[in-house]
Amino acid sequence: MTENLINGNIERYAKNSMKYFFQIVILSAVFTALFWYFVPFQKFSSTFVDPLPDFLTLSKNDQVRLLDIWIPFVDKANSQSLNGSDITAESVLIYDTTDNKTLFEKNPREKLPMASLTKIMTAIVSLENKRSDNKYVVYKRDLVGEDSMGLSEGESLTFEELLYGLMLPSGNDAAETLADNYPQGRSAFIKAMNDKAKSLGLSDTHYDNPSGLQGDGVQFTTAYDLLVITRYALDTFPLFAQVVSTPYFTIPSTSTHKAYELYNETNLLTTYPGVKGVKTGYTPEAGLCLVTYIDYGDHKIIGVILNSENRRGEMKTLLDHSLEQLNITPPPFEG
Repeated sequence: MTENLINGNIERYAKNSMKYFFQIVILSAVFTALFWYFVPFQKFSSTFVDPLPDFLTLSKNDQVRLLDIWIPFVDKANSQSLNGSDITAESVLIYDTTDNKTLFEKNPREKLPMASLTKIMTAIVSLENKRSDNKYVVYKRDLVGEDSMGLSEGESLTFEELLYGLMLPSGNDAAETLADNYPQGRSAFIKAMNDKAKSLGLSDTHYDNPSGLQGDGVQFTTAYDLLVITRYALDTFPLFAQVVSTPYFTIPSTSTHKAYELYNETNLLTTYPGVKGVKTGYTPEAGLCLVTYIDYGDHKIIGVILNSENRRGEMKTLLDHSLEQLNITPPPFEG
């Protein structure tokens, strides 16, 4: 008896639930129809305000390919074992991307010139906008600056060849060639660099050329912004990570260009176990700059130094210190 009563109640409850469900659906349809009858779509759309800022809107920033805004948590992380005043660099940020933890910081939000660290963004924009024919012609106007991969006017190289020339010897000629072969031209390439920074949620970075040379406008960034830019490049493009971790690369001669021997200038790449690139930079205005990526002891760390008097020695000290904060014994230094 009790069982039949229970089953009956369950059955009535189920029928009532379905009835109420269909009533809600019908009412929703009626209200929707009335809304669009009394409020024409044209009127509604003309008053609609897009909640996204311009720099995240594809129609206004064509560098927005995939929403990938990463906001590292940067806090005071100086320890008694390493005082910020012992580091000559004007700005420093060492960050553990594995645990999302600041390991050392000194003025990480200060806007400073970044010299050839600019080329990290040059690589990003080039990687996201490769030519379909994979032919990059070298023009006379591309042969600028002292640092170069040794290009000659009239040569034609592939994208990958230029990427090695851009990142290993920090070729200004490679940077200008990549920008010059952008479908809409060099100016559009530089605009794309700035738009890409904005699409990553960065507001303290500005580019005026693809190489980082001063004198062609005002260029600046922060250690914080460079951390975000570098992490994006490493995580998004396996080819970028491969190139910046390569100590030496040869390009055989072809019918369109001569042979090249390229050596990676990145400090600590071959002397500090676990270091896998990324980039050096120097101009008289920017001083000695360095971005370093290390994968060691199950931790991935990105270090940024701007305007240092001894970027190689200070980065080694900072990496040792950072690993010790993670209870990891630093590797033996080989040079």
